[in-house]
Amino acid sequence: MPSDNKQILVTRSSMPPLEEYVEEIAPLWESHWLTNMGVEHKKLEAQLKERLGVENIALFTNGHNALECILEALELPKGGEVITTPFTFASTTHAIVRKGLTPVFADISANDFTLGPESVEELITPRTVAIVPVHVYGLPCDVKAIQKIANAHGLKVVYDAAHAFNVKVGGRGIATYGDAAMFSFHATKVFNTIEGGAVCFRDPVLYDVLNQWKNFGITGPESVVYVGGNAKMNEFCAAMGICNLRHLDDEIAKRHTVAERYWKDLDGVSGVRVFPPRGDVEYNYAYMPVTFDPKVFGATRDDVADALAKVNVGARKYFYPLVSDYDCYRSVYASERTPVARHAAATVLTLPMFADLALEDVDRICGVVRGCAR
Repeated sequence: MPSDNKQILVTRSSMPPLEEYVEEIAPLWESHWLTNMGVEHKKLEAQLKERLGVENIALFTNGHNALECILEALELPKGGEVITTPFTFASTTHAIVRKGLTPVFADISANDFTLGPESVEELITPRTVAIVPVHVYGLPCDVKAIQKIANAHGLKVVYDAAHAFNVKVGGRGIATYGDAAMFSFHATKVFNTIEGGAVCFRDPVLYDVLNQWKNFGITGPESVVYVGGNAKMNEFCAAMGICNLRHLDDEIAKRHTVAERYWKDLDGVSGVRVFPPRGDVEYNYAYMPVTFDPKVFGATRDDVADALAKVNVGARKYFYPLVSDYDCYRSVYASERTPVARHAAATVLTLPMFADLALEDVDRICGVVRGCAR
């Protein structure tokens, strides 16, 4: 049995065998080509197209830069309104604002924390130019309803799919929905390149544009057309992605086993709710969100987090606070206007989730959770 004071973090990065990674990067010592879209970059790009079932993809240093670049490349009118969710990581909203666009926060669905189509439709105005939904915890949005709304109003749809790598809806890859979908390959994600990200997109014309934007706007040896940035994935990160991709199916299978154990251990606990994916979803088991109803369970989300911290178990209030309650946005937005999202932020706790989490540790974590009930 595991020790009661063993530290368990909320996540743990997946890594390939050291020998495999060393073999992958060894040719770099011969070529000395370490960045600027070299052999490893191109190899990973091709493999991701096949894995995700997409025709167009561009790699970046991280998901945030990928999101900023696609918003820029789509040439959305400056000052235009973008309907999005306040129940997300800071990056989603920051990218919109940093591109000169105006976020408009819609409420979320209580069933899966994703953007509520009804709330989106209510907020559309003549100033609306796009929708940026988020596949929260890898649980996919109602992609059909969102696309129907976008088609009716002539809006672009850019998905923040940071959590949703390898997820499918109805047998179709999540990156094939909308005009574009951004992935994060951060070290904490199901699939990582240490640091990294990508954007998949429908219009093939954007490929050259995105690669120019992430390379200072350079379009030729003596030509700089855009005021671009520097967001190129380096060869070492690409090599890590190539190695991790070989082990992805096993990684997800192990996560599935961990998730099933959590759901079994917490099944029937009054006031505790877990969120398995709906039937048409091929899930990646990226996170383990749990909500607590203090009136029924007898303890708050914060009480549970504190109890876990006392036994060296990391859990995260993810996402808290709402983006609309951040210091940089609260003077403009009121979280009361999105009551479902506000409730979620106050009640959700993400429990430790990673492929190598021992089932005995899952049992111990759930024992602490159940012990908070009163």
